Amino acid sequence: MSTNLHTIDLIRKKRDRGQLTEEEIRFLVRGAADNSTPPEQLAAWLMAAWLNGLQLDEIRALTVAMRDSGAKFSPAGLGKVAVDKHSTGGVGDKTSFLVAPIAAACGVAVPMISGRALGHTGGTLDKLEAIPGYRTALSLMEFEDVLARVGCSIVSQTPELVPADRVLYALRDRTGTVESPGLICASILSKKLAAGLDALVLDVKTGSGAFLRKREDAEYLAALMVATAEAAGTRTVALMTDMGQPLGAAAGNWIELVESVEVLRGKRPAESEDLRELSLILAGWMIHLGGKAKSPEEGYGMAESVMADGSAVAAFLQMVEAQGGDASVFDQGDFHRPGGTRVVDAWETGYISAMDTTMLGWAVQRTGAGREKAGEPVDPHAGIRFHARRGAFVEKGQPLATLYATREVMLDEPEALLRKATVFSEAKPEPVPLVSAILTREKAEGHLAKKQG
Repeated sequence: MSTNLHTIDLIRKKRDRGQLTEEEIRFLVRGAADNSTPPEQLAAWLMAAWLNGLQLDEIRALTVAMRDSGAKFSPAGLGKVAVDKHSTGGVGDKTSFLVAPIAAACGVAVPMISGRALGHTGGTLDKLEAIPGYRTALSLMEFEDVLARVGCSIVSQTPELVPADRVLYALRDRTGTVESPGLICASILSKKLAAGLDALVLDVKTGSGAFLRKREDAEYLAALMVATAEAAGTRTVALMTDMGQPLGAAAGNWIELVESVEVLRGKRPAESEDLRELSLILAGWMIHLGGKAKSPEEGYGMAESVMADGSAVAAFLQMVEAQGGDASVFDQGDFHRPGGTRVVDAWETGYISAMDTTMLGWAVQRTGAGREKAGEPVDPHAGIRFHARRGAFVEKGQPLATLYATREVMLDEPEALLRKATVFSEAKPEPVPLVSAILTREKAEGHLAKKQG
C-alpha cells in the first residue's frame, strides 16, 4: 500500500541506482501535486534521477502519473482532430506562433499548453505575455471556447492541469536537473497528453543550443517521446532539427513575436528564412497527422497557401484577441521601448563559421529577457536581434547584432557573451541541414530496442 511508502526511501533507492515501481512513482507525483512532499525531497529525487537515469518503465509510469495528477482536457466536442507541436527548446525558437495558426487555418484544432523560460531558452508564455492584455491562464472552459472560435489556443498549465509538472518543472530549473531525457520526456508528454491530443509533432533540437548537446542523447530523447506517446494512444512523429544557431533573426520576447507576425504576413527576410521553412515543415506534418493532407508534403503546400492568403495571420490575431490581447500593437511601430540599446559590429572579417547557441541563449537571458529564478519577471522588450547568420561573410565593422536590455548598464555582459560565442573563419563552413532525421513509431521503437540491447 502507498500509505507505507516514504519519500526518503525512494530517494535512497534511486540514489543507489534502483528502479522505482509504478506505485512508488505515483506516490512521488501525488506528493508533488498536492504539496505534501517538501521541495527539498523532490529536488533530491530529481538529482538522483538525473545522475542515475530512469528506465523506460519508470519514464512511462512518470509520464502517465503526471498526466493524471490533475484534470484533463477533452477536445472531443470540437469536432476536429486535435494536433499539437512541441519543441525541446532553443534560442529564438518561435515556431509555435506560426504553426498553431497555420494548422488551425487548415481545419485542425491546436490545443497548445506551453511553458515559461527554462535555463538558456525562452518561454512561449513569456513571449505571448509581451502582448498587452494577453491571458495565458485560461480555465478549461475558456480554453475550449477559444479553440471552438479560432481553432488554436496557446495557454499555460492551469491549477487543475498537470499540477505535478508545474512543481517539478520549476524545481528542475533551480537545481540543475533540466538535461535529463527521462525528465524532459515526462514533463513534455504529461502536458501534451493531458490536452487529449489525437496526434503530436515533436521538434527535437540538436547542436550547440540544444539542451542535449550530444546527437545520440537527442536521438534517444526523440525515440523515447515518440514511443511513450504512441503507447499512450497519441500518433506521434519527431523531427530532429538544427539548433546550431538561433532560429530566425530575433531572440527575446516581443521581438520574436514581431518576427513571427512578419513571416505570417508573407515577409521573407534572409535572416528569417530558416524560421519560415521549419514552420512550414512542422505545420505540414501537423496538417497530415490531422487528416487534412495525404502526406506531410501536401500539408506543407497547404500551409504555404494559408500563409499566402492571409488566413494564417488572421487566425493568430484572432487568438490574441480571444485571449484578451491587444492585436493592434503589431501595427504600432513605437511599441518596442527597451531601456538600453547597443549595436555590436563585427570585430573580424570572415565567415561566421560557428555559434555557441547555448552561450547566446545566456546572453539573451542576461539582457533581462529571461529569468534566473522561477517567478522572476522578464522584460518584454529585452533580447537580441541578429543581423548575420552562420555561413554569412561579414566585413569588420559591419553590424552583427543589436542588443536590447532592461537598462543600459546590463548591455556589457551580453555583448561579452556574444563575442565569445561567435567564431569567424576564412573558409565558408559546410551547410547544416535544417531537418536531419524524422522518427516515426517504428523507427523509435527500433532505436530504443537497439539501445536497450
